[in-house]
Amino acid sequence: MHWITRFSAIFSAALAMILLSPSLRSFSPAAAIRSSHPYADEFKPQQNSDHSSFRESPMFRNAEQCRSSGEDSGVCNPNLVHVAITLDIDYLRGSIAAVNSILQHSMCPQNVFFHFLVSSEIQNLESLIRSTFPKLTNLKIYYFAPETVQSLISSSVRQALEQPLNYARNYLADLLEPCVKRVIYLDSDLVVVDDIVKLWKTGLGQRTIGAPEYCHANFTKYFTGGFWSDKRFNGTFKGRNPCYFNTGVMVIDLKKWRRFRYTKRIEKWMEIQKMERIYELGSLPPFLLVFAGNVAPISHRWNQHGLGGDNVRGSCRDLHSGPVSLLHWSGSGKPWLRLDSKLPCPLDTLWAPYDLYKHSH
Repeated sequence: MHWITRFSAIFSAALAMILLSPSLRSFSPAAAIRSSHPYADEFKPQQNSDHSSFRESPMFRNAEQCRSSGEDSGVCNPNLVHVAITLDIDYLRGSIAAVNSILQHSMCPQNVFFHFLVSSEIQNLESLIRSTFPKLTNLKIYYFAPETVQSLISSSVRQALEQPLNYARNYLADLLEPCVKRVIYLDSDLVVVDDIVKLWKTGLGQRTIGAPEYCHANFTKYFTGGFWSDKRFNGTFKGRNPCYFNTGVMVIDLKKWRRFRYTKRIEKWMEIQKMERIYELGSLPPFLLVFAGNVAPISHRWNQHGLGGDNVRGSCRDLHSGPVSLLHWSGSGKPWLRLDSKLPCPLDTLWAPYDLYKHSH
């Protein structure tokens, strides 16, 4: 816990420096945030060829006031905080950093149960996770068959958004055990800098999902002109006040999800997309179609998103105004690639302390 205290001080100082710097002023979450990287046009990210070499994670243990995680009772223990995250070869380094950040900032890290979703090389990935986090006993690997969704996926503005594993979040209610009634879904390109239990305790009321909403964003841009001109489609928002939300950070009531069969509803819109082309951006629009206007609002501090820039250039962006509990590099620019290429964005240095990858140098 001393390490966490020291790092929290460093992190706070870094944020203060960034927020106070005239060249890094914060912008509204929904606003188009200008590039602040002098080499954004020239930057070409390079993938790491070896993803199998990671350092062992720092030690973590529950504080005295934590309730017993009841490891013998497994995934159904009521004291557990459930977190789902994907494991993919190209994003593995990000996933490991995300897990490391959650464990280091949690008062009760041994009460967090990680549900890892994979679509290939399940044995190798499980071995890697267990060797990197040898003290992490609350984990399970779930195989998501690509053919489950492959035929429903349409082309997107970025090829990475077309990968089947991006759609695994749609099937959490089927993949996870029936006794798991709530889960936090997290993308692989983020770090948590606060206690995850605070997000876990978010009240959803009558809603099925909770997420930070951005109601002053231009919601119309997420769908084509054909969608907005056809009452068969745009009528789905009648009686709703739809707002944009990012699906990379969600609290999901799986009991309600199963009851109302939301997976089928999402799949229906994906089928329509294959025939009518009503949107351009991957797995996000079907979620907006089903849930926008019916989302339990969560504080924006839990998704400082867009740090990876847009979906094409991946240029640098600044922090939005307000407190920070989670930093999210959504967009095409990923911090591990930019750091390795020696062309990092200023905020990428806030991701680096959680990186467990062994560099050759």
